[in-house]
Amino acid sequence: MVNIAIIGAGRIGAVHAATVASHPGARLVLVADPFGENAATVAARYGARSTTQVAEVFAAPDVDAVIIGSPTATHVDHIISAVGAGKAVLCEKPVDLSVVRVDECLAAIAGHESSVMIGFNRRFDPTFAEVHDRVRDGEIGALEQLTIISRDPAAPPASYIAGSGGIFRDMTIHDFDTARFFLGDIVSVSAVGQHLDAAIERAGDFDAAVVTLTAASGAVATIINSRHCASGYDQRLEAFGPRGALEAVNHLATSVRSSGRGQSSAAGPYLDFFLARYAEAYQLELSHFIDCVTSGLAPSPSIFDGRAALVLADAATLSASIGERVAVTTAPELIATAR
Repeated sequence: MVNIAIIGAGRIGAVHAATVASHPGARLVLVADPFGENAATVAARYGARSTTQVAEVFAAPDVDAVIIGSPTATHVDHIISAVGAGKAVLCEKPVDLSVVRVDECLAAIAGHESSVMIGFNRRFDPTFAEVHDRVRDGEIGALEQLTIISRDPAAPPASYIAGSGGIFRDMTIHDFDTARFFLGDIVSVSAVGQHLDAAIERAGDFDAAVVTLTAASGAVATIINSRHCASGYDQRLEAFGPRGALEAVNHLATSVRSSGRGQSSAAGPYLDFFLARYAEAYQLELSHFIDCVTSGLAPSPSIFDGRAALVLADAATLSASIGERVAVTTAPELIATAR
């Protein structure tokens, strides 16, 4: 049994708390959040204790592992403290908004990087994972093209947008990790951002984007993002190769279809948000984390995967701003250079 503490009792912290509480190999023992009422509410729901002092998490002798769901600006400090206290870490994306800051984190935890997992939970979605495994097993031949579509039902508040790091670091970063999961190393990025929502533009961000990634293998991934979608949470993926294609389609609440004079095979809307669409992925992500904690194996996605996705986000941000394709490098002093 792995005893787990959660830092952050907001929306994502509550999701993790429910997932931990339902897992037979885990026990939620502590919830920390500066907003004491939030922490107390989440903790009481699952019989855990709460605190407003995050330092108590790192000092607690009965905490084996920490799930970090706090604001992004605190992630690095919490990772360093948790690893320093000998605790395994599952940290929500992104590691930070700055690659330099991530490198400072890596330097601080050097030798213990394998105790940190980053929460790119789409790797654990059963549908995406099946497509990945069938591509890996050669069903469609060498992967030539990958198309990822990710659209949210509605944009978050402008106040959130302003501090999010931008669409590429906040939203597309999941898709960057998915692309790397399928394609491996990415060598160049081309991105176009769209200003379709005046409030988001005033907050300094794009509300839609199309990104093209070229892999070292020569394969190409296209990522299509939007912060609004009238039909719900649009999450699709297609892998194409010389022997065929594999497609992951949207999930619906039921498989019922309606046909009549005015329509045929009409279905209900897509699931309404990521909490419903990726519920099983969160459970499988936690299972992998617990297996790694108990076995001592290195988790995947790793903190290095977190860094690599952020490098791509920076490259996309640069590409969208200058209107040119950007060559990617992982050197900390040179995130991406225009060519």
